[in-house]
Amino acid sequence: MAEFWSGFLLPLIIMVLQILAITVPLLVAVAFMTYAERKIMGAMQMRQGPSIVGPFGLMQPFADGLKLFAKEQILPEGANRVVFYVAPMLTFFLALIAWAVIPFDYGVVLSNINVGVLYLFAISSLGVYGIVMAGWASNSRYAFLGALRSAAQMVSYEVSMGLIIISVLLCVGSLNLTDIVRAQEKVWFCIPLLPMFVMFFISALAETNRAPFDLPEGESELVAGFMVEYSSAPFALFFLGEYANMILMSAMTSILFLGGWLPPLPFAPFTWVPGIVWFALKIAFCLFTYVWVRATVPRYRYDQLMRLGWKVFLPLSLFWVVLTAGVLVTFGWLPK
Repeated sequence: MAEFWSGFLLPLIIMVLQILAITVPLLVAVAFMTYAERKIMGAMQMRQGPSIVGPFGLMQPFADGLKLFAKEQILPEGANRVVFYVAPMLTFFLALIAWAVIPFDYGVVLSNINVGVLYLFAISSLGVYGIVMAGWASNSRYAFLGALRSAAQMVSYEVSMGLIIISVLLCVGSLNLTDIVRAQEKVWFCIPLLPMFVMFFISALAETNRAPFDLPEGESELVAGFMVEYSSAPFALFFLGEYANMILMSAMTSILFLGGWLPPLPFAPFTWVPGIVWFALKIAFCLFTYVWVRATVPRYRYDQLMRLGWKVFLPLSLFWVVLTAGVLVTFGWLPK
């Protein structure tokens, strides 16, 4: 019995507690991200935003969640029941399991694997399946067109994102996310790789279907895109998955270009601040920029979106990979 407790049950309990320590704050962050987005956009558009439910409207996310989960679930006629309900669960599940390799501080990571970047690539590539399944299973032309748009958009920008990350990996010489952060102790990669930083952020907007690239959910022509036939809890899962992906892409941006948990050098007196706090602040900055872009930039046409991905970002990111490799080899700066 003692061997069973120490060899199997205790590690299992510890693992479950570690997973809860990540997922519970993440879900709370998703809830309050919806509140923050509406408040920030309200301030930018000279209106109040949520202000009724609770003090300063702070309970609005919980009221929205209660409303969504209490609503009637409607299954469209002719829809594939199994795929229709599996799609939002898959999207939400993938948005959570990607956090397994994200380091919040030095040594504070659920699974510190040496191929963390490849793991994130695999999870982000699978994300398109949930959207395509939702569009096909809904038995709706609007949903199907939204799913096709999203699939093409996500595949297009994953190519340039991959090449951008290769530029970072060339400078680090490791696929481990902790090693990527530690390689930025002297200078964050957003400075020497500034064009790639900007392109990665824009590609992250397209990858998460956020404005100005929210064409899969284009209200003016597709009502709500691939989510048009969803209601109640399944719609809420799509909503949670989208915002969880936003936070994930902000975390990836922080790790790859903003030094992760490392403090900025000009603020050396504040090095006593825990690394996880710096990491959270950088994620919050990226999320604020997401909302800022949504409030100020008009939506692209679909042909403009595709042209930007294939004719601008792809050649530029490929050129930067060659340039980075050439500079590292020429000056002998290759990581050992």
